[in-house]
Amino acid sequence: MPSTPAGQLAIPNLHRAARIEDAVHNLVERRLRRTGWRTNIIAYTGYGAPGWARVMCRVLLGRPDTRQRGRLEKVRGWRSFTTLPAKHVTVTIETGGVVHEAQADRSGFIDTTVEADLPPGWGSVRLSMPDAEPVEAPVRILDPEVRFGILSDIDDTVMVTALPRPLLAAWNTFVLDEHARAAVPGMAVLYERLVTAHPGAPVFYLSTGAWNVAPTLTRFLSRHLYPAGPLLLTNWGPTQDRWFRSGREHKRATLARLAKEFPDVRWLLVGDDGQHDPEIYREFAAAHPDNVAAVAIRRLSPAQSVLAGSLPVPHDQPTEGPIGQKWLSAPDGAGLWTLLRGAGLV
Repeated sequence: MPSTPAGQLAIPNLHRAARIEDAVHNLVERRLRRTGWRTNIIAYTGYGAPGWARVMCRVLLGRPDTRQRGRLEKVRGWRSFTTLPAKHVTVTIETGGVVHEAQADRSGFIDTTVEADLPPGWGSVRLSMPDAEPVEAPVRILDPEVRFGILSDIDDTVMVTALPRPLLAAWNTFVLDEHARAAVPGMAVLYERLVTAHPGAPVFYLSTGAWNVAPTLTRFLSRHLYPAGPLLLTNWGPTQDRWFRSGREHKRATLARLAKEFPDVRWLLVGDDGQHDPEIYREFAAAHPDNVAAVAIRRLSPAQSVLAGSLPVPHDQPTEGPIGQKWLSAPDGAGLWTLLRGAGLV
């Protein structure tokens, strides 16, 4: 079973930005609690294998009359970032009759691996604490016989966000109604066909986006009929040693972790050529050749590439990667499906 990530205890010598953020949060938290605000547990989809499960959640403060009750509501992007974490609180995790406890970090986030005797498929763990309503966190348990999985980027791969364009990205993230976000044509059908062709294959969604937008992304994926799967996001705001987290390092670390947790799974890595996905996937494929089935890149148009801050990259028919994997590129899901079939990967 993979080891439980460290980092649950407070670490001294925080970055100045983190200390300022903590001081502001402490002041606001005291005032909000006096006005009746309570803690809420926001459960994220976890994953695992027989014997263990990775459980992720966040503990936030909220009004008693506006706590989430499973409704799908229209949400402006900025509301996802007006949250206040409940720092260093303890959450009880119950799975298969076994009880574990985990402590939230300074962002109210819990990411821990626990022993769990859950059968392959979809299961759940129960999260609770004294002053919050208990919630069920879904968990995808991979069958030990699974040998193929899909790991997909989100921004401009399954959802049109134009993330590298600062002004438009800010509008899409903070202002635009979440129901106005557009899906990349054909990608949901592509993923559904792949999981049908490979029974039991998991779909993981890897992004440099903040956990604040996880509920919004989950609703988007469900609304556009993407296969359900864990979101692998990152925290928002200052870290213990810098102003902001590195999105590239988050992706690199997550890929390396999945290779360690599921050494027998070969991943179809799906991304786009507007940011750094090809570079990151190429590095991972070179370091873990046995864990890569192919790389599928959604090709942006020349205009989209220029606006995204990169030069158009020429892509033609399927080519071999530097270590033998198939590298495929097309502008949409239908084109990628055709190339995957032609390359014998379906």
